[in-house]
Amino acid sequence: MAEKHILHLLSPLKHASPFDVHMALDAGYDAVLPYTDVTPDDVTPLVQDAIFSRPPKAGVRTGIFFAGKDALLALDMMAAAKKAMVPPFVVSLFADPAGSFTTAAAMVARAEKLLKTAHGAELAGQRVAIFGATGVVGFASGVIAALNGAQVTLVGHDGVARVATFAAEIGRRFGVSVDAADGSTEARKSALVAGAGVVFAAGKAGVQILSTAQIAAAPDLLVVADVNAVPPAGIEGLDVIADGSVLGAGQARGLGALAIGQTKYQTEFGLFRRMIEAEKPVAFDFRDAFALARELVAA
Repeated sequence: MAEKHILHLLSPLKHASPFDVHMALDAGYDAVLPYTDVTPDDVTPLVQDAIFSRPPKAGVRTGIFFAGKDALLALDMMAAAKKAMVPPFVVSLFADPAGSFTTAAAMVARAEKLLKTAHGAELAGQRVAIFGATGVVGFASGVIAALNGAQVTLVGHDGVARVATFAAEIGRRFGVSVDAADGSTEARKSALVAGAGVVFAAGKAGVQILSTAQIAAAPDLLVVADVNAVPPAGIEGLDVIADGSVLGAGQARGLGALAIGQTKYQTEFGLFRRMIEAEKPVAFDFRDAFALARELVAA
């Protein structure tokens, strides 16, 4: 009898995410086992317990998912898991902390498509301003956009210091340059929006970041995307189901949280399916999420 498909969900938080558990089970895993309060030091023994408890041929039927709410920590834990493998004892890995990698991938992929279909423009070379840039979705979308040729600015709501640290870390880890800017006042936010071709709003749920007046005063703005589905919207006047709707009297088009969420759901589900269907162990992070999201929006 074939071994069951088992997913071990590792989270540094007190609770595992029910969202991720449901997604993995609905995608076809036979069992999803959550581990909470996991530290980086716990990764190696947990991984080696998993790999040595089954024959090497069952490695492809074993998956480890890295959750939590810290993008860099999830990537570090995934790197530790790779080092813990002892070939031929190898299992599949997937990092998507707080759903941030698949959400960011969906947002950037849909914005890229909207740029092309509505404006005949490319993501590469676009000036992209990211509000909520120190959160997991904002951070991941900044990395994805920068890796694909965009000129990214991380905007800090409380000054420039924190986003400058994140910008430096992106450069160190991923070899791309992103800028940091102070968005602590309405005037500063307005200036940043006016200088952007694309705006990503990834702030806290239920917090309005930009007003309709600020969007209207940005003549070069082409695409605005918001991942906040809790009223009020992060972008005033942007409906959660907006899928290319015109914003105000300008040329800007909007992407709402539920439109983005549809692709996010398909991306996370799809990567779980690829883990289950793989013939050899695989490892997925935000780059793989973006590649799949691109395929989905192009279909």
